[in-house]
Amino acid sequence: MLEEVVATRYVTPLREGGSLPGIVEADDLGTYVMKFTGAGQGRKTLVAEVICGELGRRLGLRVPELVTIQLDPVIGLAEPDQEVQELLKGSAGLNLGMDYLPGSLGFDPLAYEVGAAEAGKIVWFDALINNVDRSWRNPNMLVWHGDLWLIDHGATMIWHHNWPGAQASAAKPYNASDHVLAPFGPDIAAAAAELAPLVTEELLTEVAADVPDEWLAGEPGFETTDQLRRAYVEPLLARAQGMHERILMDAPSGKRPSQAPGWLTEHLTPWPHPTKKDRAAQADAGRSGKDGGR
Repeated sequence: MLEEVVATRYVTPLREGGSLPGIVEADDLGTYVMKFTGAGQGRKTLVAEVICGELGRRLGLRVPELVTIQLDPVIGLAEPDQEVQELLKGSAGLNLGMDYLPGSLGFDPLAYEVGAAEAGKIVWFDALINNVDRSWRNPNMLVWHGDLWLIDHGATMIWHHNWPGAQASAAKPYNASDHVLAPFGPDIAAAAAELAPLVTEELLTEVAADVPDEWLAGEPGFETTDQLRRAYVEPLLARAQGMHERILMDAPSGKRPSQAPGWLTEHLTPWPHPTKKDRAAQADAGRSGKDGGR
């Protein structure tokens, strides 16, 4: 089971996320990015975060440590934003925390090179969990101490939003054409050879057991939470076999704009580099001065 901590201070909201996650401090002296049961996406987002995040960690990928966080909404009474206060009030009880990585930067393909082996593992993993939110539009990866970290797995396993069609949905191919790591030549075959044998029934049962019962209770069509956990195991177990043969890598669906910050875009701009342009202008001015003095 995930470690459980208690939120002691609400620090600030993170408005980049659609679900309005927030940074909180906890009684274990840790700092976490907290995702709330009261957010618009609902508790299934947190279920996906736990199953896919913990599966990724067990496969050797870098995913920040996850914990469950007990929240007393009283800690947000001093928060001036009414939207945040309402979110805290609607999320009393058990929520999800992701270890905060201070000083991390959002991944940008112009600034960071990713090897084919690592890219292959990440693309294969995203295909396994059917992650639709690791595109060049929204990479959902961080660079921390020079390493690549995977975050935000709420938009995965879309079949769990319609259990009657789960088997058919899970059998579909994965289109990686817009994946942020597609330009790095991911070695998907090597990734499959290494990772697929690790995705066993025992491993999937273990990560499904990390989901708190209260996030699973009351799901239509399931009498017990154990039945529902089994429903999460089966599609992933079947999907791991031969997944690499069903990953599509076509041309991207649209023009890929640079996501790099302005200073980096300028730095990487092909000749003439801004600094060199200045030097050339200065040289031209110097030559004109000399010519004018003749």
